[in-house]
Amino acid sequence: MQSDNIPKRYKEAFEQLENYDKTRELEVGRKRIDITLEKRLIKRLKNISRLKHQAVSRIVEEALNLYVKKMLNS
Repeated sequence: MQSDNIPKRYKEAFEQLENYDKTRELEVGRKRIDITLEKRLIKRLKNISRLKHQAVSRIVEEALNLYVKKMLNS
C-alpha cells in the first residue's frame, strides 16, 4: 500500500481513491441494506423515531457506529 508516505490528513482520502480504483465505487453516501430484527425491537425503534423526529435508519446507523467504534478500540 502506498499510503505509508502520505501525511495523516490526506491518508483517508488516498485510501478512498485506492478503493475506488479497485471497486469503481465510492464509499461516500448511503446504501440500502436488508436486515432482520425482532418485531418488538422494530416497534421500539419506531417509537423512538417518532419522539426524536429521526428516521429509524439514522437511529440504527448511529447505534451501529457506536458499536463498531467500541469493537475496534477494544
